[in-house]
Amino acid sequence: MTSERIYVGSYTSQDGGGTGIAVGTVEQLVVAVETPDPSFLTRSADGRFLYATNELDAGRVSAFAAADDGSLVLLNDQPTEGAHPCHLAIDPSGNYLLSANYSSGSIAIHPIAADGSLGEATQILQREGTGPNAERQEGPHSHQVTFDPAGEYVFDVDLGSDSVHVSTLTEDGRLAEVSRLQVHPGAGPRHLVFHPAGGAAYVINELDSTLTVCSYADGKLAVTQTVSTRPDGASGENAPAELLITPDGRYLYGSNRGDNTVAVFATDADGLGVELIQTIGSGGTWPRHLAFSNDFTLLYAANERSDAVAAFTVDQSSGALTATGTPLSWPKPVCVLPV
Repeated sequence: MTSERIYVGSYTSQDGGGTGIAVGTVEQLVVAVETPDPSFLTRSADGRFLYATNELDAGRVSAFAAADDGSLVLLNDQPTEGAHPCHLAIDPSGNYLLSANYSSGSIAIHPIAADGSLGEATQILQREGTGPNAERQEGPHSHQVTFDPAGEYVFDVDLGSDSVHVSTLTEDGRLAEVSRLQVHPGAGPRHLVFHPAGGAAYVINELDSTLTVCSYADGKLAVTQTVSTRPDGASGENAPAELLITPDGRYLYGSNRGDNTVAVFATDADGLGVELIQTIGSGGTWPRHLAFSNDFTLLYAANERSDAVAAFTVDQSSGALTATGTPLSWPKPVCVLPV
């Protein structure tokens, strides 16, 4: 078992929720700083600063200075001018923080100052569109914002309109649309990862428990395969959440909330096809987030509804997961960020 430092984001407004961002190891955590509903976390490339979404009705993003001991000090926060921001990313230049407002379906862009603090938004980009799932797709629902391996294009994933928007980020912090991938109706795309070689991408779909495989070149995605995240015969409600890929691109890991499993996929040599090779219990209930340890030998699963962070060893040759020890108890964990 590794003893690397991790940060854990959690929900604070839920019954039994925590008080903010935790820091420690998978054996023991303490509160690093109190902040409301820090549901997603990311760090600056140099590790000096940490950024969190505050997933509130009146959404915010918060900037923290990270001390050597892992403690956090609030620098400032800024409104995302939307509801329930649930994901964020720093652009490769380090100049901007982009966040996805889930409930209002918009993308917020904030400049990052030299001291790590956040400036006023340079853009709030409102997405439009609906999908066939009347309950969940009545409007746009931005669930992720990320970059391709080359850092040339920005991708924001809209669960509400079954689409992935592809843009460039201008020097003055605005998105300029390049193309759009339309995923199959009712899929509810949630998160996307790229094959490290750059020629393929994978989208995990929350509403119909599928994984969409795409070819990728020059800012354009095209679907090559769609597979289930569940084994044959699986029944009951299920809602996939997070998606990871190994550094060599050979294996993908997706979380199934409902089945409460981690699905393991092997990729083809060219990355344009996948096969489900394992599903393993997530170590708890409702695995919202997955993360690799820094050396990629462990996978962490944040089980929101059972207040548990579980760890698994990753077999480097087969990709298979094996549970390690007893999951760590922590209130409403929804994001793990190894440092």
